[in-house]
Amino acid sequence: MGKEIERKFLVRGEFKSLARKQTRITQGYLSSVPERTVRVRVKGDKGFITIKGIGSASGAERYEWEKEIPVEEVRELLSICEPGVIDKTRYLVDVGGLTFEVDEFYGENEGLTMAELELPSEDTPFERPEWLGEEVTGDVRYYNSMLMKNPYTRW
Repeated sequence: MGKEIERKFLVRGEFKSLARKQTRITQGYLSSVPERTVRVRVKGDKGFITIKGIGSASGAERYEWEKEIPVEEVRELLSICEPGVIDKTRYLVDVGGLTFEVDEFYGENEGLTMAELELPSEDTPFERPEWLGEEVTGDVRYYNSMLMKNPYTRW
């Protein structure tokens, strides 16, 4: 059983010049109920299906299972996903030996830029770059599965 421990932050400032890689991501949800989200994603030239369980009380830890599948199968599954596709570019930014995944959203989530940091434990110390803004870990409005239902531009 896989487990992810992840903290989320808003981004306030310039980070793109620090990125070592960027990838376009399109994703949809076959199921977006909090107890088990099922996501399909095209990430660059690869396809994935991911299942996530309900989060811990803090929202930082939850079950995660992911498998690579052919992009053609993801595109087929996207046609039966719940309404609201997530479209974003992910930038990988290394800071203090850890990698922030910074997502810049498009479409109905235009204007939202969010950084995620996977950690070995919730209380692992990490360097906070100056472009890192308010922590939003556990705020369900910022879950991708919620952004497709209630996009950022409607807040």
